[in-house]
This record gives sequence, structure tokens and C-alpha cells, in this order.
Amino acid sequence: MRFGQEKLGYLEGWASIAINTLLFGLKFWTGRSVGSVAMIADSWHTLSDTLTSVVVILGFWITAKPADKDHPFGHARAEQIAAIIIGVMLAVVGSGFVIQSLKRLVNRTTVTFSLLGIVVFAVSMAIKEGLAQFAFWVSKKTGARSVAADGWHHRSDAIASALIVVGALLGGALWWMDGALGIAVSLLILYAAFEIFRDAASPLLGEAPDASLEKAIKALIRREYPEADDIHHLHVHRYGNKAEITVHIRMNPSMSVGTAHEITQKIEKRLRQELSLNSTVHIEPLTQ
Repeated sequence: MRFGQEKLGYLEGWASIAINTLLFGLKFWTGRSVGSVAMIADSWHTLSDTLTSVVVILGFWITAKPADKDHPFGHARAEQIAAIIIGVMLAVVGSGFVIQSLKRLVNRTTVTFSLLGIVVFAVSMAIKEGLAQFAFWVSKKTGARSVAADGWHHRSDAIASALIVVGALLGGALWWMDGALGIAVSLLILYAAFEIFRDAASPLLGEAPDASLEKAIKALIRREYPEADDIHHLHVHRYGNKAEITVHIRMNPSMSVGTAHEITQKIEKRLRQELSLNSTVHIEPLTQ
């Protein structure tokens, strides 16, 4: 990850921490003043954004560390681990508030929303969507999954605030509105957690190369060595914005070792220059 990209990641993280901490204080105070479980749940959702942004910053710090003896491929996968931690934290928050909201419905607890509460959560909705847009932009610039996860965390909070504003406007006539909105907010949190966890875990488990990348690799190999009859066992291992690949090709068994080695060196050089892939090409004898 380049230095400029790293700075963008840190900027997103610190901006999120500062703004979310302020919003948490305002929303928690408002929720306590009116006794709304939905508002209090959303305030803790906002605070969890602060904690996940701390994880984002730590992820960028670890990712930036160079390769060493114990980690020859660098530390880029720390960014995926950071995203998984964010997903787990979101799941814990969402599960807790589902239980609280269900208890409120069982006890038929009503809430009277104030004009201040509506204003605070409407402003929060706009700010959090702005943070989400900024996080998505940074993610595209840096390719960082943890920043994208942070963006979805911001967006789920913005949607939750929008639901609460709607509920505040209707809550006077519907006693169950606060509990129902608490469940809706919690389900949004849990869905965001699932999406984040799935997207971050997949690269760690190992993904097959997408069809377009596989086609490009095979085309490049055949361009460099037209006699390549069978290109197989293609594996791609990603480490952040770096990728290592292994690929097997069959060659004429009568070819000298020196000639075969020269061809594989040319293929590996082309893959590095044209597709930014560090590769290991394994040779197998072509059988009739």
C-alpha cells in the first residue's frame, strides 16, 4: 500500500473517531432523556463505529509493516482481519439490542419523542451518510476492505437514524413503534456484520481467480509460449494489493532444462510487468 493511500486510511479512521464520539454523546443523552431503547441502541451503534475505526487504524498500521522472516509475504492480510473484527463487534451490538427491543414489546413500553430528538437524529443521519460516502471513496482509492466495512457501518447507522426519525413522528399513535424500530435497527446491524464478515473472510480462506483474470493469464502465457498445450493448476493468493500465483504448464519432454527455464523466466517476467502478479511457473512433461 503506497504512503498516500495509507494517509487516506488514517484520515478516514481519525475523522470517524472524532465525529462518532461527538454523535454518540448527543444521541445517548437524547435517548436517555426520552427513555427510547431505539435511540439508545442507535447511540451505541454510533459508538461502535468509533471502536471499529480504531480497528481500521490498527489494521493500516500493521499492513504498512514490511515483510520479515516470519511473514515473507508482508502483513497486508491484517486488513482483512481488521474487517472481521469489525463484523464481530457489530454482531455483538446488534444481538444485544434485539433482546432489549423484544423485552420492550413484551412489556408494552411506550415512548414520547421530543422535537430535540428528531432534530438530533435527522442531523446524525446526514452526517453518517456523509461519512459513509467518504469511507467508500477512500476504499476505492486504497482497495482496503476494512475501510469499506467501516463505510457500511456508517451507512447502517444513517439508515437506523432515518428509521428513528420516522418512528418519532409516528410514535405518539403507535405504542409499539420504539420496540419495533429497535428490532429493525438491530437487524440492520446484524446484516451489515454478516456482509462485512463474508467479504473479509473469503480472501483469507482462499478464492479462485475470477474468469477474466484466468483468461488474461492464459492468454499471456500462450503469447509468450504458443506451444503451451495444457495450462492448469492455476492458484492465486492475495495479500492486500499484492498477488502471488502458481500455474502449471506442459512442455515437450525433449526440451532441455535450460530452454524450459528460460521460457518460464520470460513468462514470469511478463506476468509481473503486465498483470502485476508475482508468479511461479511449474513445468510438467507433455504426454501423448
